[in-house]
Amino acid sequence: MCRFIESIKLLDGVFYRLEFHHKRMNICSDLFYPEANPVDLQSALNDSHPPQTGLYKCRVVYDSKIRKIEYRPYLKREINSLRIVQVQIESLPYKKADRSDFDRAFAMRGNFDEVLLVKNGLLTDTSICNIALFDGVSWFTPSMPLIYGVNRANLIEEGKMIERNILLDDLKNFSHIRLFNAMIEFGDIELEIGNIHL
Repeated sequence: MCRFIESIKLLDGVFYRLEFHHKRMNICSDLFYPEANPVDLQSALNDSHPPQTGLYKCRVVYDSKIRKIEYRPYLKREINSLRIVQVQIESLPYKKADRSDFDRAFAMRGNFDEVLLVKNGLLTDTSICNIALFDGVSWFTPSMPLIYGVNRANLIEEGKMIERNILLDDLKNFSHIRLFNAMIEFGDIELEIGNIHL
């Protein structure tokens, strides 16, 4: 059986969006380990002696139970350009530890910083981030991403973006794109649509 991961933002001793990480872990457990006891993420993190100063990515590896918790200092990668890449990666409500499909897609970026993944004519994500596009009034995020991210779920719940199918051909109707994930806040990475390339 494969293993799964949660990447949790830890800033100065505070974990971000734990409720959403816990929900996603429960979805995974219900699908793969319905007989197992629920994972107590908060207790496991408290027992893991998290760093109290600085920005860290907390990587939780689990299957029917938590197998490993590790902390790595986090530095955001500069992303100023995207290359469109067609993929057939399965859309999942959880994160597999095996990221080989995303790594292969990222390797196709050429001279650009990151890839914008398109599946069946629809925009999905980048190799590491969910996306949202701005039409001058509202922010829209693809309704069928490849990974249902915790930051995305939080932003939708707060009414800061709207889910809809976004065709590759629809790009011309938007002015900007934002990239975000559990570690990267909404607005930290924003590009003009002209920085997306075939």
